[in-house]
Amino acid sequence: MDELILKLKGEIIEVLNLEDLQPEDIADDAPLFGEGLGLDSIDALELIVLLEKNYGIKLTDPAQGREIFQSIRVLADYIQANRKK
Repeated sequence: MDELILKLKGEIIEVLNLEDLQPEDIADDAPLFGEGLGLDSIDALELIVLLEKNYGIKLTDPAQGREIFQSIRVLADYIQANRKK
């Protein structure tokens, strides 16, 4: 699980062009939106594409996205349970 969390952090930094961040700068339980990383709705779309492309997970319900994008740890748990690749 720790390996997946580290991989996810790297992918998020790369996909969202967060060049000033390193994976270790992102707390596993920090919120991705709002006070945490401060991501916005465009970033959410990028994360949805990342999930589909890298893990075969297709999100169809926006409320579901809100739920799983709470933190890196919640996202990693979701990927672990629903991964298709």
